[in-house]
Amino acid sequence: MENLLLAWQEFIIGKKHKKDVLEFQHNLFKNIYSLYQDLKNKIYSHGGYEAFNISDPKPRNIHKASVRDRLLHHAIYRILYPYFDRKFIADSYSCRIGKGTHKAINRFRSFVYKVSKNNTKTCWILKCDIKKFFASIDQEILLYIFQKHLSGTDIIWLLEKVIKSFNSGNPIKGLPLGNLTSQLLVNIYMNEFDQFIKHKLKIKYYIRYADDFVIFSENKTYLLKIVRYIVQFLGEKLSLELHPNKVFIKTISSGVDFLGWFHFSDHRILRTTTKRRMLKSLGGNPSKSTIQSYLGLLEHGNNHKLKKIIDNNLISQNSDII
Repeated sequence: MENLLLAWQEFIIGKKHKKDVLEFQHNLFKNIYSLYQDLKNKIYSHGGYEAFNISDPKPRNIHKASVRDRLLHHAIYRILYPYFDRKFIADSYSCRIGKGTHKAINRFRSFVYKVSKNNTKTCWILKCDIKKFFASIDQEILLYIFQKHLSGTDIIWLLEKVIKSFNSGNPIKGLPLGNLTSQLLVNIYMNEFDQFIKHKLKIKYYIRYADDFVIFSENKTYLLKIVRYIVQFLGEKLSLELHPNKVFIKTISSGVDFLGWFHFSDHRILRTTTKRRMLKSLGGNPSKSTIQSYLGLLEHGNNHKLKKIIDNNLISQNSDII
């Protein structure tokens, strides 16, 4: 009960005025106690999902569970996250406390300096992307991974309920974009790959963010050689494929597209599509907070012209207020 109540306090942040949340809150203790009894007696059943599309900026299909189920997701996350986060490698950056995109791109820069010996040698970078990542997660393999880590515990039956609650058309494939637990589950799934990279292939310079990963080396031939081991492991152990159009080996001097930025040996600039989206938003009279967030983003790169445009937009807004 204590975990469910604490999970509720975390869950309602930013959602207090949502209709479905207000309805659940109307009989809060009764609803939480009912969920607790179902869990205690192992008769809990996960409900269905409400599907809708967003542009983020590319189209994504989101699946939203009921408030009751999302509360349970938070309760599960509160217990499993700290347990598994200790098992993850340092250079996995997606959906982790103290990590994120900014830490990942700074790590990218530091690896470039190390491999290129401060830009005195050629730095080659292998960049890969998993094809249809969330839709390709094998639920049976995921449960097997949990069995390895949590055998003898009383949570496997519950994880199976959550994992198998989603059906993407293939009864054993896929996780829903929208579940808090999905973010953790894919990291647990891909941790198998991270461990393979670090301990089997013994690769030192490697960064992963969700389904995007990069490997750095002075030797292009070495990177070409390890691609087949990567493809083999992903296919045989995780039932995943590399996206055929998103596997590149490039020098840092030619520029590498990673996490929304084009990275070069001594600077980085925003991806062109991101700049266009930003400029389009500025033309639509954005809020001051949106402009400030853009300026905060640009602090991480070298987009002086774009920063000047945004600064002028902010000055214009302030003059209008005056």
